[in-house]
Amino acid sequence: MIWQQLANGLAIGSVYALIALGLTMVYGVLRILHIAHAGIYALGAYIGLLAFRFVPNFWFSLVVAMAACSLAGILVKRYLYMPLLTLPRIVPLIASIGLFIAMEEIFRIVAGPYVLSFPADPGLGSLQLGIVKITNNQLLVFLVTCILLAVLWFIMSKTKLGLAMKATSQDLEIASVMGIDTERIIATNFLIGSAMAGAAGVLVGVYFNSVYPTMGSIPAYKALAIIVLGGLGSIPGTVLGGLLIGVGETLLLGMTDIPFPRDALAFIIMILILMFRPYGLLGKE
Repeated sequence: MIWQQLANGLAIGSVYALIALGLTMVYGVLRILHIAHAGIYALGAYIGLLAFRFVPNFWFSLVVAMAACSLAGILVKRYLYMPLLTLPRIVPLIASIGLFIAMEEIFRIVAGPYVLSFPADPGLGSLQLGIVKITNNQLLVFLVTCILLAVLWFIMSKTKLGLAMKATSQDLEIASVMGIDTERIIATNFLIGSAMAGAAGVLVGVYFNSVYPTMGSIPAYKALAIIVLGGLGSIPGTVLGGLLIGVGETLLLGMTDIPFPRDALAFIIMILILMFRPYGLLGKE
């Protein structure tokens, strides 16, 4: 029983990690909490569903959603955040929250306040590992997450672009003085992070077979809890935090009879981390 719950938790945690990655990448270079990132995630789900209705192929939907969300992320960076960087940090945060709320209302107006079905079948089948059954959708989540994380790891570890991204996240001003095109690096962070959010939106839409206007509300706050748990600006910490919260939620609900709201666990963990280890599990003091 516990192994099945672990598998379920890892699947959910993988999606949490993808959502939170964009948030931590933007924070790493701009020190801004990009709350509107959750709106990009919901946009990915809607774009993926629209693409699937034109071409009923999951992989096509995934690529289209990631491309559209990358473009949306670049536009948000260019027209929302860059004009506000010289102002106090609370200003871009409020602007980000405002954009997120506006995006939810736009989704409600354009697509309606209904839960839409996203019946994409990637055709992977299920996998039985002893007493643990990995469903079709769980295999899909694991496969896509592993591919995206592998690509991100390669970029960050094996390319000059990744080195420049690390330098920029450590100190934006010094990186600029050293000749790094920080404007391009910031745009790249938004592009990659938004693509991850778009992929997460499609995966969640398919996993739960549902897309709706407010689907980004809870992930917005969970992503914040995840990056606090893992360490602000830490990509490995974000992945670890997402997996831990996903497994923790699933074990709490599946292995106990405690009438505990699932979504509250992330916030309790965030409060405890802020009290006893404010720089997170893998963050630096």
